[in-house]
Amino acid sequence: MTDRRTELAGNLARVEDRISTACAKAGRNRDDVTLIVVTKTYPASDVRILAELGIRHVAENRDQDAAPKAAECADLPLTWHFVGQLQTNKVRSVTSYADIVQSVDRTKLVTALSKEAVRAGRELDCLIQVALDAESDARGDRGGVGPGGVEALADAVAAADGLRLRGLMTVAPLAGVYAGRQRAAFDRLMEISSGLRAAHPAANMVSAGMSSDLEDAVAAGATHVRVGTAVLGVRPRLG
Repeated sequence: MTDRRTELAGNLARVEDRISTACAKAGRNRDDVTLIVVTKTYPASDVRILAELGIRHVAENRDQDAAPKAAECADLPLTWHFVGQLQTNKVRSVTSYADIVQSVDRTKLVTALSKEAVRAGRELDCLIQVALDAESDARGDRGGVGPGGVEALADAVAAADGLRLRGLMTVAPLAGVYAGRQRAAFDRLMEISSGLRAAHPAANMVSAGMSSDLEDAVAAGATHVRVGTAVLGVRPRLG
């Protein structure tokens, strides 16, 4: 465990240096960017070490892995983000532990999240996942809704009981006009965010950038970056 703690501490220090350097180059305050560590496929013991090292935001993308891990770490001062494509039959479980769902991409999911948040007596923060590989309001290959569908979906979240509209999330697309152009993709996300904030001023969270492209996200103006591999190491293949 001591070796793992040393490994994670060193990885975190390197990621922190990357974020700080990117903020300095962009003329941004380091405190303006929140690091979310994506702990998918890694055990609760790693989450505990990360908490000891000062991490307060962790993310998961599969409910079957996240639910028991969140329960095992319920005593820790953590904010849990759900970042994966979410099926409605998993909503009740996700609503029991997630503080923020970053992957809202259809009205059916909004309805389900609202119902379960109210049932659980919770207020759930939501981000609209924007698919920059999709036209209009179509779904993207990696989840999300096309830019043309953001406004209506945001209005639906804002009007839903038990939900709070917090902003936008994207994953750099592998296809379409932004494939391989992460900075351009994140700049486009910031444009969409600006339009969203005109109607919903409190929806000012922008989640973008991962281990390979966090610098581009920070340069574009992201408020949150989601880093997994650079902190925890290369993940084993899922069977």
